Amino acid sequence: MISTNEFKNGICVEYEGDIYQVMEFQHVKPGKGQAFVRSKIKNMRTGSIREFAFQPGLKLKLVVIEKKIMQYLYKDGSNYIFMDSETFEQIEIDEARLEWEKQFMIEGTNVTIMDYEGEVLGVQLKEKVPLEVIECDPGVKGNTAANARKKATLETGYVLDVPLFIEQGDKVVVSTITGAYDSRA
Repeated sequence: MISTNEFKNGICVEYEGDIYQVMEFQHVKPGKGQAFVRSKIKNMRTGSIREFAFQPGLKLKLVVIEKKIMQYLYKDGSNYIFMDSETFEQIEIDEARLEWEKQFMIEGTNVTIMDYEGEVLGVQLKEKVPLEVIECDPGVKGNTAANARKKATLETGYVLDVPLFIEQGDKVVVSTITGAYDSRA
């Protein structure tokens, strides 16, 4: 058990039957009324982020999430198959649980699988990944207003804005958090 007074960014707790990760928290002491802990927490099962105002001293169950590095092998129907490189154990994760992450995974990529008591909570990618541009609009000469961009399609099918100098076949580094172009690879 952990008290809301002991919150730290990144810890995981069980609240109302779900598992949440504390993203941000702040102890608030208003001029009138009782103090509280304002928290922004992420549901580890659904990925949704909510804000709560907890009473100070409220006890919540501390949850330890196991993280293991696995390799993305292939997609089989609506399931993504991952393998532990040490034990060769394979697991399947439904495509619906990977709506954002699948846009940045190519076969052979190592990812971190988050697991709680045998339940796979999700996949954590590296912050930035290199991907190849398979199709992009041509850069129009003279279209060089400040920070000019064009659309590019990556090898995973993800479409993003890139600078005009990027061409088909180039590798670009993409942020898995925002989905934005970062740099050339």
